[in-house]
Amino acid sequence: MQEILNEIVAELAQETERGNVADYIPQLAHVDPSQFAISLATVEGERFSAGCATTPFSIQSISKVFTLTIALGKWGDGLWSKVGREPSGDPFNSIVQLEHEGGKPRNPFINAGAIAVVDAIMMGHEPKETLAEILSFVRYIADDNSICFDHQVAASEMEHKDRNASLAHFMKAFGRLRHDVDKVLGTYFHQCAIAMSSDQLAHAGLFLASDGVNRPSNLRVVSPQRARRINSLMMLCGHYDASGEFAFRVGLPGKSGVGGGILAIAPGRGSLAVWSPGLDRYGNSLLGTRALEMFVQRTGWSVFGH
Repeated sequence: MQEILNEIVAELAQETERGNVADYIPQLAHVDPSQFAISLATVEGERFSAGCATTPFSIQSISKVFTLTIALGKWGDGLWSKVGREPSGDPFNSIVQLEHEGGKPRNPFINAGAIAVVDAIMMGHEPKETLAEILSFVRYIADDNSICFDHQVAASEMEHKDRNASLAHFMKAFGRLRHDVDKVLGTYFHQCAIAMSSDQLAHAGLFLASDGVNRPSNLRVVSPQRARRINSLMMLCGHYDASGEFAFRVGLPGKSGVGGGILAIAPGRGSLAVWSPGLDRYGNSLLGTRALEMFVQRTGWSVFGH
């Protein structure tokens, strides 16, 4: 496995087309696009990595997998009255479908859906309490108490919040949000500004590869059925309007973030995290996607078979 990861890093180091960093969040515009990392955590407890796998980056929308897990723990299937389970086919920050569908977001991974999930998690609590809960959960599944929020990134997102604020106000107008919009948004931006390395992220995703069991503690995080359902949502919706393309090329449940990270799950085998800050036109890591495609070609780990 280490040899495979080393080969991928060496091959991608030759690439000249690396995509574009997410400059609409000014703090992310300064990130060096030449950086690349790939990490693998297996269900047997092995760890492999290559590239700058200990460098923290803003996980952005990958955090939506973790908040969805928390929300399902609180609400169970009641969560689906607040957010749907269907692919959107529209950009991650589109307002169009909300207009047609009564303010109910299509799925938990587009921005509107993730904002609705944060509102569901808050349950009358202040942002500070909710964020402490989210961070505590991420530290637990990653088995690493050093993970923190990048407050500069959160502040940068807050300063450029207009599109997300319009989504939130639109949902509030339909009676879809229970809490104050600014408090929900403040929580949401900090959630997206969690900073993790690819090593930490691969470890954090391991419970989804292990039928819902946390490693190495062997404590259950979610039921096997819920782990499968979260994975299915990642496969269908985890890459926005390019989710079909990712499933076609990689064939693993995955969730991307505009910080350039991708978390991919190989059920029963392991959890993969890649990071390359340059994005394609859909907001997904260009080289990260290519790296996962190369990995699956070399290992046959696609959920669709060899």
